[in-house]
Amino acid sequence: MTSRKSSQLMKPATVAKKLEIYLPATPTEFQESSITRDEFAELQTNPPQWLQDLRRHGPHPRSIVAKRLGISISGLNRNGYADPLTTDEINAIREEEPKWLVVERQIFLEVRAEEERIEKERAVKEAREARRSSNRH
Repeated sequence: MTSRKSSQLMKPATVAKKLEIYLPATPTEFQESSITRDEFAELQTNPPQWLQDLRRHGPHPRSIVAKRLGISISGLNRNGYADPLTTDEINAIREEEPKWLVVERQIFLEVRAEEERIEKERAVKEAREARRSSNRH
């Protein structure tokens, strides 16, 4: 007897997060149904028109808004942008380039540089410890 492998189901919120889209802006049938891994793969490789439009025009989840502005989600929150934004709204902010955006971009770059420095330090320390450990044995 052969058993057919059942495909794992994903919740719409999980799929929306993986597709980097704002769930409340998706069609009702998407929000109310579970999606198989195969269906998810199909959405990625052959996105329907609604998904193409949503990716192009938004509204976009805050993670995408932050990424497009070159800042952190915390930076969005600090400046009163808790709601999703459309592509046009994001572009307007980028064109205006308010002082807060310049400041948040600088903070974001500094934090990223510090994270990279810490990671390099950790890697060097681990390499040293590995060499010491191999020299003892």
